Amino acid sequence: MKLGFIGTGNMASAIMGGIIGKEVIPAQEIIGADLFAPGRERVKEQFGINVTDSNKEVIEKADVVILSVKPQFYESVINEIKGDVRKDQIIITIAPGKTLTWLAEKFGKDVKIVRTMPNTPAMVGEGMTAACPNEHMTEEEIAYVKTLLSSFGKVEIVPERLMDVVVSVSGSSPAYVFMFIEAMADAAVSGGMPRTQAYQFAAQAVLGSAKMVLETGKHPGELKDMVCSPAGTTIGAVRVLEELGFRSAVFEAMKECEEISGSL
Repeated sequence: MKLGFIGTGNMASAIMGGIIGKEVIPAQEIIGADLFAPGRERVKEQFGINVTDSNKEVIEKADVVILSVKPQFYESVINEIKGDVRKDQIIITIAPGKTLTWLAEKFGKDVKIVRTMPNTPAMVGEGMTAACPNEHMTEEEIAYVKTLLSSFGKVEIVPERLMDVVVSVSGSSPAYVFMFIEAMADAAVSGGMPRTQAYQFAAQAVLGSAKMVLETGKHPGELKDMVCSPAGTTIGAVRVLEELGFRSAVFEAMKECEEISGSL
């Protein structure tokens, strides 16, 4: 089954890398369109895929098409391609705020659509993607799309009402985590640690902690308590974080993200 991309930016590149690396679809069976010549030439050189400046050529040649342009360009791209989209084609979207109802209205006909929300850790094969298929997708087609999406991380089928929550908890959250790592590293640098080493310690601590949550199945609070010895250094640090509103800040940031996603 041939795969097409309309847009060849960072997220498209992450998806291409996973699909090609896991040998789900060979590079020669993938085509990417981008009006920006350096962008399409970059993915051609990096992955060996076919490239074009024509969105319609992607629709003509691909069985599954990923709309990987920025949300503000979705309407114009759909207007350009909707007349050429075939009944048997699958369209995968990655834009926050663009609901299945909105997409159906813009296409103006029955189209097989899967609304997804991946995140940037897909670039290192550790993405988390939510997927929401519309009523025209068969179970077999949904399973195939999940195979594609799982090539660059984990994938879960979710009801569409949760997609804005997904944006806050995984789509945008890498930014929060990067800020946390940066802050920890800055503090370590202030204590005399070289910056490169500080990033290594902070990032590995986050990576290892995340794996403990996923692999032990223990509640994050229980894992936290395992580190907090009575009258120790960790509980002292936790007290300061609580005093300064750490949990509340994260909670409020995520709710803001969720609300903005719903208004796009």
